[in-house]
Amino acid sequence: MTDLPSFDWPEFLPGWVWLVGAGPGDPGLLTLHALHALRQADVVVYDALVEPRILDWAPGAERVYAGKRGGKPSPSQRDISLRLVELAREGKRVLRLKGGDPFVFGRGGEEGQTLVEHGVPIRIVPGISAGIGGLAYAGIPVTHRDVNQSVTFVTGHDQTGQTPSSLDWRAIARASEVIVIYMGLKHAAQIAGELMAAGRGASEPVAIVTDATTPRQAVVETILGSLPEEAAKVEPPAIICIGRNVLLRQVLDWREGVRRLDPLGTRGRIESA
Repeated sequence: MTDLPSFDWPEFLPGWVWLVGAGPGDPGLLTLHALHALRQADVVVYDALVEPRILDWAPGAERVYAGKRGGKPSPSQRDISLRLVELAREGKRVLRLKGGDPFVFGRGGEEGQTLVEHGVPIRIVPGISAGIGGLAYAGIPVTHRDVNQSVTFVTGHDQTGQTPSSLDWRAIARASEVIVIYMGLKHAAQIAGELMAAGRGASEPVAIVTDATTPRQAVVETILGSLPEEAAKVEPPAIICIGRNVLLRQVLDWREGVRRLDPLGTRGRIESA
């Protein structure tokens, strides 16, 4: 990897914590600010969804695993946040590396609040969220002028592990042509039921993208009525996309290099690269 281009790069000072998004998986989707942080960090506190190859760009840093995976033993959020405070107070340059974007269902806001409350200076480095970048790697645009003028991002579970009770599924079903669900596999049956009860059709296109942007990426194309059965067959991490934009994968599945008819009838034929 060549050196970073000349730029007024921010200095990673001792005693600071940088909350950094690692993107959805592919190391090439890391931002330059994130790479700059990795090269300077004394310690990297990383999540389960961080692609291991990314850590190789911080060869001199101590690595602290802080992964949280459903159904498996994991540190509490409070313990993780206080550990960041402790490391910063030791005078270390602490890189908190989170999959996707730290502020998109990543608890970055909670950790940032704790750090600020304890007088620890922070910097936020956004990352590409899986709900956008992961779907793009599956050939699914989250917006398309012929399909949707809105998209809603929701989480499939809350702090208790249950489907968030605060979500108004009827309002979401009516208001948004495209719905992108993070961490929704476990409660796929309930989510599909709520959406269909609110008027979404059982034949509406759905895609489940697992291990997005990595060599392990897999895509299941199905319909809303079959989502519960299909979701039960795959393992997390996964993004679920519901909407007619899923059909565009038939044209835009660039990783497979296929040549198909435009499913929306709007652009004729698209040649593969």
